Amino acid sequence: MKTYHHILTIAGSDSCGGAGIEADIKTISALGCYASVAITAVTAQNTLGVRSIYKVTPGVVADQIAAVMDDLHPQAIKVGMVNDAETIRAIATTLCRYPLPPMIIDPVMVSTSGSRLMEPDALSLFQATLLPLSTLLTPNIPEAELLAGRPIHGLEDMKAAARQILQMGPKAVLVKGGHGQGREKTDLLLIDGSFHTFSSATISTRNTHGTGCTLSSAVAAFLAHGLPLDEAVVCAKEYINAAIIAGAEYEIGKGHGPVHHFFNFWE
Repeated sequence: MKTYHHILTIAGSDSCGGAGIEADIKTISALGCYASVAITAVTAQNTLGVRSIYKVTPGVVADQIAAVMDDLHPQAIKVGMVNDAETIRAIATTLCRYPLPPMIIDPVMVSTSGSRLMEPDALSLFQATLLPLSTLLTPNIPEAELLAGRPIHGLEDMKAAARQILQMGPKAVLVKGGHGQGREKTDLLLIDGSFHTFSSATISTRNTHGTGCTLSSAVAAFLAHGLPLDEAVVCAKEYINAAIIAGAEYEIGKGHGPVHHFFNFWE
């Protein structure tokens, strides 16, 4: 009997398929792993924006996680959209009942327009309960600013914020530089007391919907395949860069389209 690499993703659903659970499943599948899910919210959205959000009750979220953990035993877990205190508590309480594999948390805290998506009481609970469980936290610059409580204007600020966030409990922090300006975008990884930077040319495209979900799921997939964390991040960066480049050639919707998760399989 063949074995497979299994990842549980805990996140919200995106009706246009470019982010959230849908992006997670596509990424995990494209990278040769099996995806199971615990859906935290159902959104009505397209490439132009979010129309409405329906929160799944915390008890149902907890039941989904327990059902998967009791039977399928994932090799990695990815956590995405969890923006209210009750859901955060349900996730943390349920996960703590099990021996945990590596966990990647993509903190969905700030919208593209700059709106804060996580309430203050939820943020404090998130920091106290979920961050200490995480193998890697992957905030973008606005999210790192919110977590660290300081502005970020360059690489040195990213380093200072990463140090502060690491003190909250995650084993490693990847501050994503996609919101930065210039011809290059730089991500910063803080792991085992050392900084590693990943720079790539800025890609001229509006099809960047779901990049954060895709990157964090890719890291989880490479961890499930047995790579050490630093190598998993390198491979995930290569995957997301190629997916963005390939996605720039397609026009899906009238706004910010998705990256191309299956660029290795389509013509």
